[in-house]
Amino acid sequence: MTTSEELFRRARRVMPGGVSSPVRAFRAVGGTPPFLVRGDGAYVEDADGRRYVDCVNSWGALILGHAHPAVVRAAQQAVAEGSSFGAPTPWEVEFCERLCAAVPSVEVVRLVNSGTEAVMSALRVARAATGRDGVVKFDGGYHGHADALLVRAGSGVATLDLPDSAGVPPSAVRATVSLPYNDLDAARAFFERRGHEIAAVLVEPVAGNMGTVPPEPGFLQGLRELTARYGALLVFDEVITGFRLRYGAAQEAFGVRADLTCLGKIIGGGFPLAAYGGRADLMRLVAPEGPVYQAGTLSGNPVAVRAGLATLGVLEDGAVYARLERWGRVLEDGLREAARQAGVEVWVNRVGSMLTVFFTRQRVVDYGTARSSDGARFARFFHGMLSRGVYLPPSPFEAWFLSAALGEQEVDRILQAAREAFREAA
Repeated sequence: MTTSEELFRRARRVMPGGVSSPVRAFRAVGGTPPFLVRGDGAYVEDADGRRYVDCVNSWGALILGHAHPAVVRAAQQAVAEGSSFGAPTPWEVEFCERLCAAVPSVEVVRLVNSGTEAVMSALRVARAATGRDGVVKFDGGYHGHADALLVRAGSGVATLDLPDSAGVPPSAVRATVSLPYNDLDAARAFFERRGHEIAAVLVEPVAGNMGTVPPEPGFLQGLRELTARYGALLVFDEVITGFRLRYGAAQEAFGVRADLTCLGKIIGGGFPLAAYGGRADLMRLVAPEGPVYQAGTLSGNPVAVRAGLATLGVLEDGAVYARLERWGRVLEDGLREAARQAGVEVWVNRVGSMLTVFFTRQRVVDYGTARSSDGARFARFFHGMLSRGVYLPPSPFEAWFLSAALGEQEVDRILQAAREAFREAA
C-alpha cells in the first residue's frame, strides 16, 4: 500500500501544500500528516496501517464517531435512490422542520453546503434588513474564508501566523471591525461611537477556532443588549457549537436568543451540509420571497440531509450529551494532573466535548491569551501523542472534539499517552 510519506510527496505536486485545507499540512507541528484511509467508532487508521484514537473527528462534525450504523444506513439508502436532484425533496422539508423545532430562535431556515456559505449568507441578510454595511466580529474568531471575515481570524490563519489573506482587497474588509473576545467594555465603547453603522455582531457563543474559549459570564447577554439598543442584529456562528454541547443550539444554554444562527458540521452527519436561519421576517428577505439572492446546486443534497436526519435522531434523546460530559470531565481532570506531574504549565479549557490544552500559565479568555501558548512545546506534545496512537488537531489553536464512541478504554489510552508526552514536552 502507498505510504503517507509517498502520498504527501505526490500531493505536494498537485495541491497547495499537499492538502485541501491548510491546517492539515502539519506546518504548525512539522512532519508528515498521516493520510487516513478508514474510520470506525473512536478510531481512524492511516495508509501505513497505524491506528489512532481520534480527537479531531472531522473537526467536530462526527459527534457519533466514525461510520455510525444509523448514519451509514441512511447514506447508503439515499445514494441508492439518487445522490442529487437539484430539486426539492421530502427529506429536506423534514430536516428543516427538525432544525426549527430544535432551535427556537430559528423560525425559517435555508440549507447550504458549508459554514462559510452559511455565514456570508446570514450577513447578507443582516445588511439587507438593516440597510447598514458594518459588521463586528471578534479577534480569533474564524467564520469561514469569505473576504470580509478574514480579519484577525483564528483557525488556520492563526496557525500559519497570517494576519489576513493575500488577495483580499482593502475595500472588502473596510466595513468589518474586529474587537477583543470577552471584552464587553470594548464592545460598548465601540457601539457608543459607531453603533449606527453596524448591521450585525457575529460571534461564536463558545469560541472554537483559537482553541476552546468559553464566554465570560454576561458577555453574550451584553452583546444581545447592545445590538437591540442600536438596531443591529446578533448573529451566532454555531457551525461548531450547534448540536455539539446540547441538542439544538448552544445559545439556549446561555439564555441568549440570536436573530440569525449559522449551523454546520454535526447537522450533516459527516457530509457537506450547513444552514442559516432565524426570525421569519428576516428569512423572508431571502429569494425567491425577497431581494436577498443566494443559491446552490447541491444545497439540500438528499444524501447529506438523510445522514443529518439520522444523526439528529440519535442525538435527540440526550443520552449522548451525558456520556460526552462524563468523559470530557475525566479527560480535563486527567490532562491537568498529567501535566502537573510532568512539571509542565498548562491551561485547560473545556466546554462539554470541546477542549484545548494551552501551554501557558495564563488563564485563556481571548485571542491574546490563547496566543501565549508555547507552540514549540505543543508540537513536541502533539508528536508524542501521535506516536502513541492518539490523533490530535495539528495546531495549538484548534479544539479537540470528542465523540460519543469514546469509552473507558480510549480515555485511558489518551491519558496514558499524555502522561508520557507531557514529559517529552517539558
